[in-house]
Amino acid sequence: MALKTLEGVEEIGGFKVIVMDELREKYPDRFNPDGSMQWEWFENDIRPNHFIYVRKDKNSLSFTLQNGPIKENGINGCQVDTIIEAALVMIKGLNEKFPCEHNSKAMFCLSEALDHLAERQRDRISRGVEGLNKE
Repeated sequence: MALKTLEGVEEIGGFKVIVMDELREKYPDRFNPDGSMQWEWFENDIRPNHFIYVRKDKNSLSFTLQNGPIKENGINGCQVDTIIEAALVMIKGLNEKFPCEHNSKAMFCLSEALDHLAERQRDRISRGVEGLNKE
């Protein structure tokens, strides 16, 4: 049910959401008869450019996380705030169908967490250490 809340969501945190089932339809030659994809293709063409993956057939949501500071390694994944944003999108979707106080509180807390992370980033930018492995 939670994964269905992401249907139609094209991006989260500025990153495109890749629906693996759609890749299978678009590039059938890149998948093996058992449904598995050609791993080299994914690692060379998909993963370096996209970091959020949905597999409807497996009810799965996956992320590639940033590895190392951006200024030293470039953008090679998403940050934890993207995962929090994904959780917020899913809970909002669930709350549309099943509204309750608990969902509202969870959405508030996730929004607050995103605010704190944005505040942390602004502080790091002002100190000139954003994107670096420094405190």
